[in-house]
Amino acid sequence: MGSKRLYRSVKNKVLFGVCGGIGEYLVVDPVMIRLIWVLLMLFQTWRHLFHLFTGASLIGGSIAIYILAAVIIPKDPGESRE
Repeated sequence: MGSKRLYRSVKNKVLFGVCGGIGEYLVVDPVMIRLIWVLLMLFQTWRHLFHLFTGASLIGGSIAIYILAAVIIPKDPGESRE
């Protein structure tokens, strides 16, 4: 039994494959991960709380977190041979 690892997806990517990789890791449709991500960015209560605790915009913060995840999470080595 191999250990389960989080990778950026090569086949389920829109921008960098972060949401596709998270969807594959959690065994859910990556579209659901993308929809949840967008809904959380637009939900007013979360935006207020995020700004209260960080002093930054949630949308700008979410984009920064996504880019950081794209840099930190490696590409799936098994899918890179296309």
